[in-house]
Amino acid sequence: EIGELFLMEEDPDVDTLRAAIRRSVLANKFVPVFMGSAFKNKGVQPLLDGVEDYLPSPLDIKYDYLDLNQDEKPMPMVCDADKPLVTLAFKLEEGRFGQLTYLRVYQGTLKRGMNIRNSTTNKKVKVSRLVRMHSNEMEEVDMVGPGEICALFGVECNSGDTFSDADIPIKDFNPSLMTMFVPEPVVSLAINPKDRSNQNFSKSLQRFQREDPTFRVSVDAESNETIISGMGELHLEVYVERMKREYKCECITGAPRVNYRETLDSRADFDHLHKKQSGGAGQYAKVVGYIEPLTEAEMAEGKNWVFENGIIGNAIPPEYISAVEKGFGEAMAEGPLLGHPVQGLRVVLTDGAAHSVDSSEMAFKIAARNAFKEAFNKGGAVILEPIMAVDVEVPDDYQGSVVGGLNKRRGVIQDTSARDGYTTIRCDVPLAEMFGYSTDLRSSTQAKGEFTMEFKAHSRVPSNEQQRLLAEHAKAQEAKKK
Repeated sequence: EIGELFLMEEDPDVDTLRAAIRRSVLANKFVPVFMGSAFKNKGVQPLLDGVEDYLPSPLDIKYDYLDLNQDEKPMPMVCDADKPLVTLAFKLEEGRFGQLTYLRVYQGTLKRGMNIRNSTTNKKVKVSRLVRMHSNEMEEVDMVGPGEICALFGVECNSGDTFSDADIPIKDFNPSLMTMFVPEPVVSLAINPKDRSNQNFSKSLQRFQREDPTFRVSVDAESNETIISGMGELHLEVYVERMKREYKCECITGAPRVNYRETLDSRADFDHLHKKQSGGAGQYAKVVGYIEPLTEAEMAEGKNWVFENGIIGNAIPPEYISAVEKGFGEAMAEGPLLGHPVQGLRVVLTDGAAHSVDSSEMAFKIAARNAFKEAFNKGGAVILEPIMAVDVEVPDDYQGSVVGGLNKRRGVIQDTSARDGYTTIRCDVPLAEMFGYSTDLRSSTQAKGEFTMEFKAHSRVPSNEQQRLLAEHAKAQEAKKK
């Protein structure tokens, strides 16, 4: 239609232009851009009119939910007020009256007084107060339909949690709008408040964990330091800055620590007997089997490790098999090389022995832990480091120096493309080499270059790098003993 008007040298009317732009936006071919300024609220009304004219309504987009009763099978949702309720908590905010949870209703109707169930925790909660937000003002409402956004008070949940109607049995309807898979963090920082009496330190960390499932907080058992972990250096820097700005809690951070992984590159057999006698009932457990690397297909499925019981008969009584599995799991949580988690292994139990009196779950746990350490040390143990997919965009004049800098950081160039005087470099770089890269990139491109990165996979470190890491770890362990 627009093409015909152009060929006929006629000007389209406003409604025809709007309809054409809307069709292209819905097809992801156009991106509307509006100019404005927060100063004196310039351009706000045209922006709101553009949202109404060009962006899709809830009826224009097809959504699926994941059926947790069928291994997260995608199921279609309907923007219908009479269908079972499906709603997503997409934002958390600390308000005057406690946590304010923003919800988007995708299907069904959310009513005040009804009971809803959190699909992540299966906890039920009653909707006592339902509000519609207008900037920082609230409007009390009795119900909210599909496509609408509302907020609840007093609901303890995390960002990304799905809520459904609690009156419908979970075996009949158990939806989730987000997959349960959360990637493991790749960077860690030790963090401490400057003022130890500041109670906002723990309060802010708890809130950030609820908001962001990729942000983790733990306490180091040896140093008793608080450790924050996330998906990158910038990710953690943002939260440290938010603690200072939103909670008036200034913090001291340590050097970034890369979250390595450990694995084997070949099969290793184990045959371990744990036997201890001390007056009364002793401890007796024997485990025999082997450890081998997982296949690439199994790793692609997201499996960290697999335990298989290959015993024929009852050489180990069935009630102790779970204890053996737990023992191997505990051993893998802290690898023998650097103390980082072990992944990518299959543990196969082929034989064993038990004593009618002295055997116990604890004895088989200890036997499994010791058997794993023995096998790991003779099976070609290797260290894995996180590899980041990095996209760097720089003016053409600086391409050579930037590529040289990436090569120095053990980067592997995957692709380069040039357009409009800028070159985009796609490469894979170890995370350990990316610390401080933003400063180097700015200095080498006169602040004209920029980059993005995201976690790609864990890959084996070079042998010289592994030797350096082992030497540093041994040195750190010696320092702790002193």
